[in-house]
Amino acid sequence: MRHSWVLVLVLFAVAAAAESPFQFDGHTKLRVVAQTYPADSLFRDIGGSSSTDTIAEGRLNLAARASGWSFHADYQLVGIYSEFLSLGLPNDDSRLLDLTRTISDGSEHAWLHRLDRLWAGYAGRKVVVRAGRQALSWGNGLYFHPLDLVNPFDPTTIDTEYKTGDDMLYGQYLRDNGHDVQAAVVFRRDPVTGDRDSDQGTAALKYHGFAGEYEYDLLVGENRGDTVVGLGAVGSLGGAVWRSDLVVTDGEDETNVDFVANVSYSWTWSGRNVSGSAEYYRSRDDRNYLAGNLMIEMTPLWTLTPTLIGNVDDPSALLQIVTQYSLGDNAVFLGSINLPMGGNGTEFGGPETGIPGRYLSFDAGVFAQFAWYF
Repeated sequence: MRHSWVLVLVLFAVAAAAESPFQFDGHTKLRVVAQTYPADSLFRDIGGSSSTDTIAEGRLNLAARASGWSFHADYQLVGIYSEFLSLGLPNDDSRLLDLTRTISDGSEHAWLHRLDRLWAGYAGRKVVVRAGRQALSWGNGLYFHPLDLVNPFDPTTIDTEYKTGDDMLYGQYLRDNGHDVQAAVVFRRDPVTGDRDSDQGTAALKYHGFAGEYEYDLLVGENRGDTVVGLGAVGSLGGAVWRSDLVVTDGEDETNVDFVANVSYSWTWSGRNVSGSAEYYRSRDDRNYLAGNLMIEMTPLWTLTPTLIGNVDDPSALLQIVTQYSLGDNAVFLGSINLPMGGNGTEFGGPETGIPGRYLSFDAGVFAQFAWYF
Protein backbone atom coordinates (compact mmCIF):
# COMPACT_ATOMS: atom_id res chain seq x y z
CA MET A 1 0.00 0.00 0.00
CA ARG A 2 2.87 2.39 0.75
CA HIS A 3 4.14 2.15 -2.82
CA SER A 4 0.68 2.80 -4.28
CA TRP A 5 0.31 5.92 -2.14
CA VAL A 6 3.66 7.25 -3.36
CA LEU A 7 2.48 6.76 -6.93
CA VAL A 8 -0.77 8.62 -6.26
CA LEU A 9 1.06 11.53 -4.61
CA VAL A 10 3.39 11.77 -7.60
CA LEU A 11 0.36 11.92 -9.88
CA PHE A 12 -1.11 14.70 -7.70
CA ALA A 13 2.12 16.66 -8.18
CA VAL A 14 1.97 16.17 -11.93
CA ALA A 15 -1.65 17.30 -11.97
CA ALA A 16 -0.67 20.59 -10.38
CA ALA A 17 1.23 21.52 -13.53
CA ALA A 18 -0.58 23.96 -15.81
CA GLU A 19 -0.29 21.86 -18.95
CA SER A 20 -1.28 18.31 -18.03
CA PRO A 21 -3.97 15.77 -19.00
CA PHE A 22 -5.09 15.58 -15.37
CA GLN A 23 -7.93 17.27 -13.53
CA PHE A 24 -7.17 18.23 -9.96
CA ASP A 25 -9.46 19.64 -7.27
CA GLY A 26 -10.40 19.11 -3.65
CA HIS A 27 -11.65 20.68 -0.46
CA THR A 28 -10.98 21.20 3.21
CA LYS A 29 -13.71 20.85 5.82
CA LEU A 30 -13.82 21.70 9.49
CA ARG A 31 -16.73 20.11 11.35
CA VAL A 32 -17.85 20.59 14.95
CA VAL A 33 -20.57 18.43 16.50
CA ALA A 34 -21.84 19.42 19.96
CA GLN A 35 -24.16 17.00 21.73
CA THR A 36 -25.96 16.91 25.06
CA TYR A 37 -27.13 13.78 26.91
CA PRO A 38 -29.95 13.08 29.37
CA ALA A 39 -29.24 11.72 32.83
CA ASP A 40 -30.08 8.12 31.87
CA SER A 41 -27.91 8.05 28.73
CA LEU A 42 -25.09 5.52 28.47
CA PHE A 43 -23.04 8.17 26.64
CA ARG A 44 -23.25 10.37 29.75
CA ASP A 45 -21.44 7.65 31.69
CA ILE A 46 -18.61 7.75 29.12
CA GLY A 47 -18.22 11.47 28.40
CA GLY A 48 -20.41 13.46 30.78
CA SER A 49 -23.50 15.59 30.21
CA SER A 50 -22.22 16.94 26.89
CA SER A 51 -19.53 16.40 24.30
CA THR A 52 -17.89 18.33 21.49
CA ASP A 53 -16.29 16.45 18.59
CA THR A 54 -14.09 18.16 16.02
CA ILE A 55 -13.19 16.69 12.63
CA ALA A 56 -10.83 18.30 10.14
CA GLU A 57 -10.66 16.80 6.66
CA GLY A 58 -8.62 17.53 3.56
CA ARG A 59 -9.54 15.86 0.27
CA LEU A 60 -7.50 15.81 -2.96
CA ASN A 61 -9.26 14.50 -6.08
CA LEU A 62 -7.28 13.46 -9.13
CA ALA A 63 -8.82 12.42 -12.45
CA ALA A 64 -7.21 11.60 -15.78
CA ARG A 65 -8.92 10.82 -19.08
CA ALA A 66 -7.53 9.86 -22.49
CA SER A 67 -9.12 8.06 -25.46
CA GLY A 68 -12.02 6.69 -23.42
CA TRP A 69 -9.82 5.49 -20.57
CA SER A 70 -10.03 7.15 -17.16
CA PHE A 71 -8.31 7.02 -13.76
CA HIS A 72 -9.57 8.46 -10.50
CA ALA A 73 -7.92 8.75 -7.07
CA ASP A 74 -9.22 10.64 -4.03
CA TYR A 75 -6.92 11.06 -1.04
CA GLN A 76 -8.22 12.00 2.41
CA LEU A 77 -6.36 13.28 5.45
CA VAL A 78 -8.57 13.28 8.54
CA GLY A 79 -7.98 14.60 12.05
CA ILE A 80 -10.44 13.68 14.81
CA TYR A 81 -10.88 14.91 18.36
CA SER A 82 -13.57 13.03 20.27
CA GLU A 83 -14.27 11.80 23.79
CA PHE A 84 -15.73 8.65 22.19
CA LEU A 85 -12.68 7.70 20.14
CA SER A 86 -12.58 4.36 21.96
CA LEU A 87 -15.72 3.35 20.04
CA GLY A 88 -13.63 3.00 16.88
CA LEU A 89 -11.98 4.80 13.96
CA PRO A 90 -12.83 4.60 10.25
CA ASN A 91 -11.22 1.48 8.80
CA ASP A 92 -11.26 -0.95 5.88
CA ASP A 93 -11.60 -4.14 7.93
CA SER A 94 -14.46 -5.43 5.76
CA ARG A 95 -13.24 -4.09 2.40
CA LEU A 96 -11.10 -6.06 -0.02
CA LEU A 97 -8.30 -3.48 -0.06
CA ASP A 98 -6.91 -1.91 3.10
CA LEU A 99 -6.37 1.70 1.99
CA THR A 100 -6.69 3.35 5.41
CA ARG A 101 -3.80 3.97 7.79
CA THR A 102 -3.73 5.60 11.24
CA ILE A 103 -0.88 8.10 11.47
CA SER A 104 -1.19 8.72 15.20
CA ASP A 105 -3.82 8.31 17.88
CA GLY A 106 -4.41 8.88 21.56
CA SER A 107 -7.23 8.57 24.04
CA GLU A 108 -9.18 11.45 22.47
CA HIS A 109 -7.45 12.31 19.19
CA ALA A 110 -6.36 10.61 15.98
CA TRP A 111 -4.92 11.39 12.56
CA LEU A 112 -5.49 9.02 9.66
CA HIS A 113 -5.26 9.05 5.89
CA ARG A 114 -6.92 6.94 3.25
CA LEU A 115 -7.76 6.52 -0.41
CA ASP A 116 -11.52 6.87 -0.74
CA ARG A 117 -11.48 6.45 -4.52
CA LEU A 118 -8.97 4.49 -6.56
CA TRP A 119 -10.33 3.14 -9.83
CA ALA A 120 -9.57 2.81 -13.51
CA GLY A 121 -12.13 2.45 -16.25
CA TYR A 122 -13.17 2.73 -19.85
CA ALA A 123 -16.19 4.56 -21.30
CA GLY A 124 -17.22 3.96 -24.89
CA ARG A 125 -20.32 4.97 -26.81
CA LYS A 126 -22.40 2.18 -25.29
CA VAL A 127 -20.22 0.53 -22.64
CA VAL A 128 -18.82 1.73 -19.29
CA VAL A 129 -16.47 -0.43 -17.20
CA ARG A 130 -14.73 0.52 -13.93
CA ALA A 131 -12.62 -1.47 -11.48
CA GLY A 132 -11.39 -0.43 -8.05
CA ARG A 133 -12.61 1.62 -5.09
CA GLN A 134 -15.65 3.64 -6.15
CA ALA A 135 -19.13 4.65 -5.04
CA LEU A 136 -22.44 3.36 -6.34
CA SER A 137 -25.98 4.58 -5.62
CA TRP A 138 -29.13 2.76 -6.73
CA GLY A 139 -32.78 3.19 -5.89
CA ASN A 140 -35.37 5.92 -5.55
CA GLY A 141 -35.44 6.54 -1.80
CA LEU A 142 -34.87 10.08 -0.55
CA TYR A 143 -34.25 9.18 3.11
CA PHE A 144 -34.41 5.37 3.21
CA HIS A 145 -32.65 3.34 0.52
CA PRO A 146 -33.60 -0.37 0.45
CA LEU A 147 -32.56 -0.77 -3.22
CA ASP A 148 -29.15 0.81 -2.59
CA LEU A 149 -27.34 -2.39 -1.65
CA VAL A 150 -23.83 -0.91 -1.41
CA ASN A 151 -23.16 1.35 1.59
CA PRO A 152 -26.29 3.56 1.63
CA PHE A 153 -26.41 6.84 3.54
CA ASP A 154 -28.00 6.85 6.97
CA PRO A 155 -31.33 8.77 6.83
CA THR A 156 -30.02 11.32 9.37
CA THR A 157 -26.75 12.10 7.54
CA ILE A 158 -26.37 15.86 7.05
CA ASP A 159 -23.36 16.09 4.72
CA THR A 160 -24.07 13.74 1.79
CA GLU A 161 -21.58 15.22 -0.67
CA TYR A 162 -19.43 12.07 -0.81
CA LYS A 163 -20.42 8.47 -0.21
CA THR A 164 -17.63 6.27 1.16
CA GLY A 165 -16.20 4.10 -1.62
CA ASP A 166 -16.14 0.30 -1.83
CA ASP A 167 -14.03 -2.14 -3.85
CA MET A 168 -15.97 -3.37 -6.86
CA LEU A 169 -16.25 -4.14 -10.53
CA TYR A 170 -18.90 -2.03 -12.26
CA GLY A 171 -20.27 -2.18 -15.77
CA GLN A 172 -23.00 -0.45 -17.75
CA TYR A 173 -24.39 -1.17 -21.22
CA LEU A 174 -26.47 1.50 -22.99
CA ARG A 175 -29.16 0.27 -25.36
CA ASP A 176 -30.22 2.13 -28.50
CA ASN A 177 -33.71 2.78 -27.05
CA GLY A 178 -32.30 4.67 -24.05
CA HIS A 179 -32.56 1.76 -21.62
CA ASP A 180 -29.44 0.55 -19.82
CA VAL A 181 -28.16 -2.46 -17.92
CA GLN A 182 -25.86 -2.04 -14.91
CA ALA A 183 -23.93 -4.72 -13.06
CA ALA A 184 -21.81 -4.50 -9.91
CA VAL A 185 -19.73 -6.99 -7.96
CA VAL A 186 -18.52 -5.79 -4.56
CA PHE A 187 -15.70 -7.70 -2.87
CA ARG A 188 -15.51 -7.79 0.93
CA ARG A 189 -13.57 -9.58 3.65
CA ASP A 190 -14.70 -11.13 6.88
CA PRO A 191 -13.88 -8.36 9.42
CA VAL A 192 -12.95 -10.97 12.04
CA THR A 193 -10.70 -13.35 10.05
CA GLY A 194 -9.57 -10.86 7.43
CA ASP A 195 -10.17 -13.41 4.67
CA ARG A 196 -12.11 -12.67 1.52
CA ASP A 197 -15.61 -14.08 1.97
CA SER A 198 -18.13 -14.38 -0.87
CA ASP A 199 -20.96 -14.43 1.69
CA GLN A 200 -19.96 -10.89 2.67
CA GLY A 201 -19.98 -9.58 -0.89
CA THR A 202 -22.62 -8.19 -3.24
CA ALA A 203 -23.34 -9.10 -6.87
CA ALA A 204 -26.31 -7.50 -8.64
CA LEU A 205 -27.73 -6.79 -12.09
CA LYS A 206 -30.10 -3.84 -12.63
CA TYR A 207 -32.13 -2.97 -15.73
CA HIS A 208 -33.35 0.62 -16.13
CA GLY A 209 -36.04 1.27 -18.71
CA PHE A 210 -38.87 3.52 -19.83
CA ALA A 211 -42.55 2.75 -20.29
CA GLY A 212 -44.24 5.78 -21.77
CA GLU A 213 -43.82 8.65 -19.30
CA TYR A 214 -42.65 6.30 -16.54
CA GLU A 215 -39.25 4.89 -15.61
CA TYR A 216 -38.65 1.54 -13.97
CA ASP A 217 -35.83 -0.53 -12.45
CA LEU A 218 -35.59 -4.31 -12.23
CA LEU A 219 -32.89 -5.76 -9.98
CA VAL A 220 -31.73 -9.28 -9.18
CA GLY A 221 -28.69 -10.16 -7.13
CA GLU A 222 -27.11 -11.58 -4.02
CA ASN A 223 -26.22 -9.42 -1.04
CA ARG A 224 -24.23 -10.84 1.89
CA GLY A 225 -25.42 -14.36 1.11
CA ASP A 226 -29.10 -13.46 0.60
CA THR A 227 -30.96 -13.45 -2.72
CA VAL A 228 -32.41 -10.01 -3.55
CA VAL A 229 -35.09 -9.05 -6.08
CA GLY A 230 -36.09 -5.40 -6.51
CA LEU A 231 -38.54 -3.29 -8.47
CA GLY A 232 -38.45 0.49 -8.73
CA ALA A 233 -40.62 3.06 -10.51
CA VAL A 234 -40.63 6.83 -11.14
CA GLY A 235 -43.42 8.97 -12.58
CA SER A 236 -45.13 12.36 -12.44
CA LEU A 237 -48.52 13.35 -11.10
CA GLY A 238 -49.95 16.85 -11.31
CA GLY A 239 -46.52 18.50 -11.43
CA ALA A 240 -45.14 16.36 -8.61
CA VAL A 241 -42.64 13.51 -8.96
CA TRP A 242 -43.32 10.18 -7.25
CA ARG A 243 -40.84 7.36 -6.75
CA SER A 244 -41.08 3.90 -5.24
CA ASP A 245 -38.95 0.80 -4.56
CA LEU A 246 -40.00 -2.70 -3.51
CA VAL A 247 -37.24 -5.08 -2.38
CA VAL A 248 -37.65 -8.75 -1.46
CA THR A 249 -34.74 -10.41 0.35
CA ASP A 250 -34.71 -14.20 0.63
CA GLY A 251 -32.42 -15.27 3.46
CA GLU A 252 -31.52 -18.66 4.84
CA ASP A 253 -34.20 -18.53 7.52
CA GLU A 254 -36.82 -16.05 6.28
CA THR A 255 -37.99 -13.77 3.48
CA ASN A 256 -38.14 -10.03 4.15
CA VAL A 257 -39.82 -7.19 2.26
CA ASP A 258 -38.82 -3.51 2.19
CA PHE A 259 -41.00 -0.85 0.59
CA VAL A 260 -40.41 2.87 0.13
CA ALA A 261 -42.52 5.48 -1.66
CA ASN A 262 -42.10 9.24 -1.84
CA VAL A 263 -43.34 12.34 -3.59
CA SER A 264 -41.62 15.70 -4.19
CA TYR A 265 -42.96 19.01 -5.47
CA SER A 266 -41.56 22.50 -6.08
CA TRP A 267 -43.37 25.83 -5.96
CA THR A 268 -42.99 29.55 -5.18
CA TRP A 269 -44.07 30.87 -1.78
CA SER A 270 -43.94 34.58 -0.87
CA GLY A 271 -41.43 35.14 -3.66
CA ARG A 272 -39.19 32.31 -2.48
CA ASN A 273 -38.44 29.03 -4.24
CA VAL A 274 -39.59 26.06 -2.14
CA SER A 275 -39.32 22.31 -2.68
CA GLY A 276 -40.93 19.74 -0.44
CA SER A 277 -40.86 15.97 -0.12
CA ALA A 278 -42.61 13.27 1.89
CA GLU A 279 -41.66 9.61 2.17
CA TYR A 280 -43.13 6.44 3.64
CA TYR A 281 -40.92 3.45 4.43
CA ARG A 282 -41.86 0.00 5.68
CA SER A 283 -38.77 -1.90 6.77
CA ARG A 284 -38.11 -5.60 6.60
CA ASP A 285 -38.78 -5.91 10.33
CA ASP A 286 -42.27 -4.38 9.86
CA ARG A 287 -41.47 -0.97 11.24
CA ASN A 288 -43.17 2.02 9.64
CA TYR A 289 -41.46 5.37 9.05
CA LEU A 290 -42.54 8.76 7.76
CA ALA A 291 -40.10 11.47 6.68
CA GLY A 292 -40.42 14.84 5.02
CA ASN A 293 -38.82 18.22 4.57
CA LEU A 294 -39.19 21.68 3.09
CA MET A 295 -36.20 23.32 1.40
CA ILE A 296 -36.80 27.07 1.44
CA GLU A 297 -34.56 29.39 -0.57
CA MET A 298 -34.43 32.29 1.87
CA THR A 299 -32.03 34.17 -0.44
CA PRO A 300 -30.06 33.07 -3.54
CA LEU A 301 -27.17 32.23 -1.16
CA TRP A 302 -29.09 30.81 1.81
CA THR A 303 -31.37 27.77 2.13
CA LEU A 304 -33.26 26.58 5.21
CA THR A 305 -34.45 22.95 5.37
CA PRO A 306 -36.50 21.67 8.32
CA THR A 307 -36.61 17.85 8.17
CA LEU A 308 -38.61 15.40 10.27
CA ILE A 309 -37.87 11.64 10.34
CA GLY A 310 -40.19 9.55 12.47
CA ASN A 311 -40.84 5.99 13.55
CA VAL A 312 -44.63 5.67 13.49
CA ASP A 313 -44.79 2.56 15.67
CA ASP A 314 -42.79 3.88 18.68
CA PRO A 315 -43.68 6.68 18.23
CA SER A 316 -40.47 8.74 18.11
CA ALA A 317 -38.84 11.21 15.73
CA LEU A 318 -35.83 13.37 14.93
CA LEU A 319 -36.24 17.00 13.89
CA GLN A 320 -33.31 18.43 11.94
CA ILE A 321 -33.26 22.14 11.04
CA VAL A 322 -30.57 22.32 8.37
CA THR A 323 -29.16 25.51 6.90
CA GLN A 324 -26.67 26.08 4.11
CA TYR A 325 -25.08 29.42 3.26
CA SER A 326 -22.69 30.24 0.45
CA LEU A 327 -19.84 32.30 1.88
CA GLY A 328 -18.30 32.96 -1.53
CA ASP A 329 -17.44 31.27 -4.79
CA ASN A 330 -15.49 28.52 -3.01
CA ALA A 331 -16.75 28.45 0.58
CA VAL A 332 -19.94 27.01 2.13
CA PHE A 333 -21.32 26.82 5.66
CA LEU A 334 -23.53 23.82 6.51
CA GLY A 335 -25.27 23.63 9.87
CA SER A 336 -28.01 21.78 11.69
CA ILE A 337 -29.88 21.76 14.98
CA ASN A 338 -30.93 18.21 15.88
CA LEU A 339 -33.82 17.58 18.28
CA PRO A 340 -34.74 13.96 19.14
CA MET A 341 -38.26 13.27 20.35
CA GLY A 342 -39.58 10.15 22.07
CA GLY A 343 -39.51 8.23 25.31
CA ASN A 344 -36.98 5.77 26.68
CA GLY A 345 -36.84 2.56 24.71
CA THR A 346 -37.91 4.17 21.42
CA GLU A 347 -35.69 4.42 18.35
CA PHE A 348 -35.05 8.16 18.41
CA GLY A 349 -35.78 8.70 22.10
CA GLY A 350 -33.16 6.15 23.16
CA PRO A 351 -32.97 2.40 22.46
CA GLU A 352 -32.39 0.06 25.38
CA THR A 353 -28.80 -1.02 26.08
CA GLY A 354 -29.43 -4.11 28.18
CA ILE A 355 -28.11 -2.21 31.21
CA PRO A 356 -30.93 -1.36 33.64
CA GLY A 357 -31.73 2.35 33.58
CA ARG A 358 -29.33 3.15 30.71
CA TYR A 359 -30.30 4.05 27.13
CA LEU A 360 -28.58 5.11 23.91
CA SER A 361 -30.29 8.48 24.22
CA PHE A 362 -29.47 12.02 23.11
CA ASP A 363 -30.72 15.49 23.90
CA ALA A 364 -30.35 18.46 21.56
CA GLY A 365 -27.30 18.59 19.31
CA VAL A 366 -25.64 21.02 16.91
CA PHE A 367 -23.74 20.31 13.68
CA ALA A 368 -21.58 23.05 12.10
CA GLN A 369 -19.27 22.66 9.11
CA PHE A 370 -17.17 25.07 7.08
CA ALA A 371 -15.97 23.89 3.66
CA TRP A 372 -13.53 25.49 1.23
CA TYR A 373 -13.18 24.16 -2.32
CA PHE A 374 -10.29 24.53 -4.75
